[in-house]
Amino acid sequence: MSSVDTFGAKGTLAVGGRSYEIFRLSAVPGVERLPFSLKVLAENLLRTEDGANITADHVRALAAWDPDAEPDTEIQFTPARVVMQDFTGVPCVVDLATMREAVTSLGGEASTINPLAPAELVIDHSVQIDVFGTSDAFARNVEYEYQRNGERYQFLRWGQTAFDDFKVVPPGTGIVHQVNIEYLARVVMTREVDGVERAYPDTCVGTDSHTTMVNGLGVLGWGVGGIEAEAAMLGQPVSMLIPRVVGFKLSGEIPAGVTATDVVLTITQKLRQHGVVGKFVEFYGDGVAAVPLANRATIGNMSPEFGSTAAIFPIDDVTLEYLRLTGRSGDQVALVEAYAKEQGLWHDPASEPVFSEYLELDLSTVVPSIAGPKRPQDRIELSRAKEQFARDLPAYAPEATNGVDEAEEESFPASDSPAISSHVHRTVPVTTPDGVTYDLFHGAVVIASITSCTNTSNPSVMLAAALLAKNAVEKGLTVKPWVKTSMAPGSQVVTNYYEKAGLWPYLEKLGYHLVGYGCTTCIGNSGPLPDEVSEAVNTHDLAVASVLSGNRNFEGRINPDVKMNYLASPPLVIAYALAGTMDFDFEADPLGRDADGHPIFLRDLWPTPEEVQATIDSSITREMFTADYADVFAGDDLWRALDTPEGDTFAWDPESTYVRKPPYFEGMGAEPEPVTDIAGARVLAKLGDSVTTDHISPAGSIKADSPAGRYLAEHGVERRDFNSYGSRRGNHEVMIRGTFANIRLKNQLLDGVEGGFTRNLLSGEQTSIYDAAQAYAEAGVPLVVLGGKEYGSGSSRDWAAKGTSLLGVRAVITESFERIHRSNLIGMGVLPLQFPDGETADSLGLDGTETFDVAGITELNSGTTPSTVRVTATKADGTAVEFDAVVRIDTPGEADYYRNGGILQYVLRSLVAA
Repeated sequence: MSSVDTFGAKGTLAVGGRSYEIFRLSAVPGVERLPFSLKVLAENLLRTEDGANITADHVRALAAWDPDAEPDTEIQFTPARVVMQDFTGVPCVVDLATMREAVTSLGGEASTINPLAPAELVIDHSVQIDVFGTSDAFARNVEYEYQRNGERYQFLRWGQTAFDDFKVVPPGTGIVHQVNIEYLARVVMTREVDGVERAYPDTCVGTDSHTTMVNGLGVLGWGVGGIEAEAAMLGQPVSMLIPRVVGFKLSGEIPAGVTATDVVLTITQKLRQHGVVGKFVEFYGDGVAAVPLANRATIGNMSPEFGSTAAIFPIDDVTLEYLRLTGRSGDQVALVEAYAKEQGLWHDPASEPVFSEYLELDLSTVVPSIAGPKRPQDRIELSRAKEQFARDLPAYAPEATNGVDEAEEESFPASDSPAISSHVHRTVPVTTPDGVTYDLFHGAVVIASITSCTNTSNPSVMLAAALLAKNAVEKGLTVKPWVKTSMAPGSQVVTNYYEKAGLWPYLEKLGYHLVGYGCTTCIGNSGPLPDEVSEAVNTHDLAVASVLSGNRNFEGRINPDVKMNYLASPPLVIAYALAGTMDFDFEADPLGRDADGHPIFLRDLWPTPEEVQATIDSSITREMFTADYADVFAGDDLWRALDTPEGDTFAWDPESTYVRKPPYFEGMGAEPEPVTDIAGARVLAKLGDSVTTDHISPAGSIKADSPAGRYLAEHGVERRDFNSYGSRRGNHEVMIRGTFANIRLKNQLLDGVEGGFTRNLLSGEQTSIYDAAQAYAEAGVPLVVLGGKEYGSGSSRDWAAKGTSLLGVRAVITESFERIHRSNLIGMGVLPLQFPDGETADSLGLDGTETFDVAGITELNSGTTPSTVRVTATKADGTAVEFDAVVRIDTPGEADYYRNGGILQYVLRSLVAA
């Protein structure tokens, strides 16, 4: 904690008869003009100033922030807490358990490895939709979840007892981000320091990129990789440059018929086009007060989709109303208000802060939208969705090459059946086990899922979906038989207000039964399609679609059988389930006919804003939140019945296929070895633009004939028990085999081949990426990966970097990186390099068959970081391509991590030295 107070900022704040120690921002001239987010950073530096790592000069640099300058000043941000979900949290605890053993081998105490900041893990990523459309779906899915994941859950229970200040929210509670905003977030933290109660802004980092959802509450936080989160838990500040801040002015009000999802897809497209990677986005203006907290959270949640580090709303009366609604105490609400006003953190629409860049959105101009078929930023106005589907289909169904022209001439017949335009050439008859027969076709919606934190935190869209379902049922409409429906709310509160509003029966009539509380379809846990649907899709290579209310629709993520994936609001998810096809114009095409033969259009079913608001007012109460979160860490009978291992160190099971001791610290000495240049490296994969962390380390199903599938089979695991890559992240043997194993990965070393394959350049043969890496390792050949723009976008997936490192990749050379993955690569000792500005692998004439040498890395041994290194790529005929690659080690702290072989090695050595 702080031992220096250069500015005399330490003072006292009295609230409701209690006194708190605070560090007043008014003590530092210049801070008052800063945006809200930078004021939070300024307080963080004031409070943690120690004269060594965090100095008065850091505070002055922030106060003198030049909004127009490019970031060049490093600061150390100390988050107040860490939040995790289980896919990323399990490997975090695995690493901490391994560090306990490593620290003893270096002469330290095991208890040295212990969280110094509160850490909370919510188990929400493991439930899978095996059962759907039935009243017992939730109970059966939970049963399957415990059968598959009992070993992981026991391990987490050990962690909860072995580590101080580490808590686990058990399965079946809700999605981490919704639990965060409804319960875990404090907005203003308090902690006893040297016998005095101290108040300070709630800040956090999380092992999920959508940690930014909490930005809607005025809490500054963002996603980091698990390795960076572990360092933060152990007291290591987050090294960062003072960022540029984009001011996003909101004005106007959302029109009737437009949802928060439509707003967030519009903002996502606008910000992605503007370019906000590595920047903060901050919302301001008169329109802010008109944005409900749930909508703010929905917007903040999508920050990774438009690329910003954070997307934050300042604190105001809307914040306080939400804190009251969700059961926070009166004392806490009073502290938040008093602290925010005292520190200049209260939103004043009349006062415009200074920003680096300015954008504006008139909310009244937003129109209903979806996004797809493979990226969140690819927004499509709903009125043009049918036309755009026709344009996109040929990329997924080669025989549909004339789709656009034919679609423009085609009009839908008025009938009760889904209209199939002439460009949707292929139809396949399918018969269900119940004897129902129908035709399946390109563009058929086979998954329509209400899922994910983006929307299931938002009563306005969740109740709009339920009211639309009620209207549809009352008009006699049904979901098409090929659609897999599912409802996975973000917390139990949603279930409660559905019940109180009397809307569950209508949802269930359409197949939207409760399947679980967790991040299901959005994370790839959609579960298998019915056998007859899957067989028809794969046998006849149908380009079928999913529609989900999530935030991610990347290739290969949602379901291995589904090529086209679309994001939509919850009511539109149900609308597409009724339509059964993407080849549909909701304005012109009827969803069916009533008893009198009159056509029923979507506009006939859509609830009015007044209906939605009246239902919110009558069905959501404070008592729902206080009851559901009264004993949030206790869990159900299944959780409490699990045996809990004991001891300061974990007893590894050598037969486990879920939790194994990783090799990161094997042979590690007290001092790091000097870094070396790279010589004779070969290209493991040559990749294009927008390669996501899903492409690099998929979270979904494990194919039986993949290296990971073969490993599990060899260890006696039945195919039905493979579970997902996400659930196996505690086992490095599975995860290294799953690296670059996405079924949609396109490696340009091969022609027309998708999946985790490459060419072994030593033998010339095509093989799996894992097998090739093993062959290169045996031959002593280092590896590099070539990429395009936005490399590593998507989830804050530490295994995308861990797997890359364990495969033997020394450097990744791209046109640009997304923030979190670049940081994660450094955290695993992999060098991130960028092609010279304006150059690409193709423009330089690189086809990936070259041998690569990288010179100049050794300059890091002298304590400085080179701005560029010399890359020489030698072709088989001896000709060479040379260029200066930009070194993307952006801060001195990152240089320390790289010199140590990774961030965990750096932290471990630091703890032992202390």
